[in-house]
Order: sequence, then C-alpha cells, then structure tokens
Amino acid sequence: MSIFVSNISVTMTNKSIQCELCAYSVEACVAAKRLGVDRVELCASPSDGGTTPSMATIERVSAIKGIDVSVMIRPRGGDFLYSDEEFDTMLADIAYARKCGVTGVVFGILTADGRVDTERTRLLVEAAQGMETTFHRAVDMTADYLQAIEDIIATGCTRILTSGGYDKAIDGRDAITQAVAIANGRIQIMAGSGVSPDNALQLAETGVDALHFSAKKMIQGGMQYRNPRISMGGTDAVDEYALRTINEEEVATIVKLIKKQL
Repeated sequence: MSIFVSNISVTMTNKSIQCELCAYSVEACVAAKRLGVDRVELCASPSDGGTTPSMATIERVSAIKGIDVSVMIRPRGGDFLYSDEEFDTMLADIAYARKCGVTGVVFGILTADGRVDTERTRLLVEAAQGMETTFHRAVDMTADYLQAIEDIIATGCTRILTSGGYDKAIDGRDAITQAVAIANGRIQIMAGSGVSPDNALQLAETGVDALHFSAKKMIQGGMQYRNPRISMGGTDAVDEYALRTINEEEVATIVKLIKKQL
C-alpha cells in the first residue's frame, strides 16, 4: 500500500518497529526490560520535559542487561539555544555516558532563528562516535520542519524523535509520514508524544522505525505526615507527595500491539 502526502509516495511494509520507553527511574527501566521494551530513554526532571539524569542513575541503568539505553543530554529545561558553557557540559555528559557503556545519547540544538544548529550537532555526533544518537523533539520547534529533517540527516544522527511539529504525534501524523519519506532509510524516524494503546497502530502505519512513549502514572508516596503550610515547589498546584511511575499494563499493551501486528 502507498500513501501520498504532498506528492511524496510512502510504501508501507511490515518492517519491525522498536518500542522506546521514556523512563525517569531505575525502577522504570527494570520494568521496561521485563515488559519487552527494546530501548529506554533515560531522563531526569519530567516537569522540564527531560534533562540529563544523575551519574549514579546512568551507572545503575547501564548495568541492566538485555535492554538498550539512550541517555538524555540536556543541561537544563527551557529552549534549545545553548551557551558555550552549556555546550561544553553536553560534551562532558556524552563522555561520561560513553564511560558507563550506554547504547546511545539523545540531544537537540537549535539556532536563535529556529533552525537546526548543524555545526554543533555534528560535534555532538562526533563526540558520541560508537553510540547511537537521537535528535529529540527540538525538531518540532523548528521554523521549517521538513528542512530540519534534511539538516539532521546531514549531521549523521542515528534517528529523529518527532511529533510532526504538533503537541501530540497523532495530530502530526501527516508530517511524520512526510518525514519518513524524506528520510528514505537514511535516518530512523521515531514518533513520540501522546503515544497510547489507542493510537499506536495508527502511528505505526506512518512507516516509522520506532514508537516512543512514557505511559505515565502518578501514585501517592508513603509519607504519613504532610506539612500543609509549605510547598517546596513554590506552588500549590504541584502535588509534592505524588510520585511518577509507569503504567505497566499500558506499556505491555503497546508492546504487544506493535510486536503482534508488524
């Protein structure tokens, strides 16, 4: 079957699709392996959209056998325009991830005018030689999405994580289909953001190489005493006694859907 989007033809095949879990803890990574996930994207600070995890967390997760680990290389939350000092930190974090023996690293750098910073991205790819490199959803914040796909390909990255320039991947599926066609096997395309059992197969039909999901679940922590006068996060809107974990049933369902159908 062929899909035509903006005069680009995409031929659908029954290729294998990988499942990647966005994980924020050692426990989540252990569960991911048990549930048949192919790869984890290891991050910290979910409220910031993911930043570089601690050294100890990287070490502990890299010791888990039987699952690929890609470490987020992002020195802070916010935009993707980094100072020289921040860039040097990213290089140092890549070196540490390599020392720990992880499979890959994840990063994204833009210029002030909303384009891929190809020069610095190439330097990060070179620093990560021997590891897989994923350009994350900074691609969705670019001024010219399709040109950004070509620019990232030129840097030598292994794959692109994208929602097609929309908040949720299901809304950007037409653009993701175009990205797959432009890539034409030169780079892997991975759809992410809002991936669930309800839309996983629809997104798989775009021809992507992988699906990225978090399957987030919040649970109450075990603290019995809770001081009602203090919010360490600075806002009453934050439930500081809620802990982020993964919905194992949702993870298992997505993995089963993808592995069974394709």
